[in-house]
Amino acid sequence: MTDLTGFIAGLPKAELHVHHVGSASPRIVAELAARHEGSSPVPADPAQLAKYFEFRDFAHFIEVYLSVVDLIRDDEDVRLLTYEIGRELGRQNVRYAELTVTPYSSVRRGIPAKAFCEAIEDARAGAARDFGVELRWCFDIPGEAGLAAAEETLRIALDDRPDGLISFGLGGPEIGVPRPQFKPYFDAARAAGLRSVPHAGETTGPETVWDALRELGAERIGHGIAAAGDERLMAHLAEYGIPLEVCPTSNLRTRAVADLDQHPIATLVAAGVPVSVNSDDPPMFGTTLEQEYAVAARLLDLDAAGVADLARAAVRHSFHTDGGKAALLAEIDAYTTAQG
Repeated sequence: MTDLTGFIAGLPKAELHVHHVGSASPRIVAELAARHEGSSPVPADPAQLAKYFEFRDFAHFIEVYLSVVDLIRDDEDVRLLTYEIGRELGRQNVRYAELTVTPYSSVRRGIPAKAFCEAIEDARAGAARDFGVELRWCFDIPGEAGLAAAEETLRIALDDRPDGLISFGLGGPEIGVPRPQFKPYFDAARAAGLRSVPHAGETTGPETVWDALRELGAERIGHGIAAAGDERLMAHLAEYGIPLEVCPTSNLRTRAVADLDQHPIATLVAAGVPVSVNSDDPPMFGTTLEQEYAVAARLLDLDAAGVADLARAAVRHSFHTDGGKAALLAEIDAYTTAQG
């Protein structure tokens, strides 16, 4: 068996929790910052971005994140960003990714919704053609922008629906942004065939996860690590097979956990809660999906076979087609056998 780092690098993977703007590499962020120099606090020097991406807490992370969002000012910026995300995912042998996209943030900055959707679709086709990565979209409501953002996100999802759109989400801060107020928008999205994948239980307690399940019909939970503090909730997630999209380094960098060794992923797995491992906003957090697999392997004491099972879990928890799942699972099996 090859070393674990090498095994993870070559392993065919799926990613279920990764943000569109949050995936902008330092090179692309610097390029966009230089393009808009003088009108943004984001440094145009890639070497300075690491310091800029040091977050004091979750609120500061949101502030910095929105400053990067502000660099995406036309459909060409959207197309470039999305295509380059496909390149980086392909480099890590990610075959399928559900990218969380926040169209409201771009539309309110003047990019027409139709042009935005056309740009991401053009990039989706390019990523499949050039990098072998199948991209799908989760349109999420930026919770801090309130019900007006929910209304517009739903409108774009229903009226300008791109072919790759499969799910509807809710991101941004949880504190001060109750989940139940978004119920009508999730009801309408679900009625239109979109899957429900809100963030919950990242920086708040288990009740936020319960709200996401009861009020928003969540089929997967973004983060959800607070469930580890509620045995009844963990039992519910395990019984009904509702997966959590776990992002360990993200939780550390936003101070949702104080130390990686205190991360509750092992508690969740021991309770039978389905989990996938994801990178969230990888360049901002100084990580990659490969590194997150390595972190999870350490926290869960996994060997290569266990890591392969993590990859299989992400595929099974995805909203890929049955045929797509079967093909990717077969690819993981073939790779694992060849490495054995």
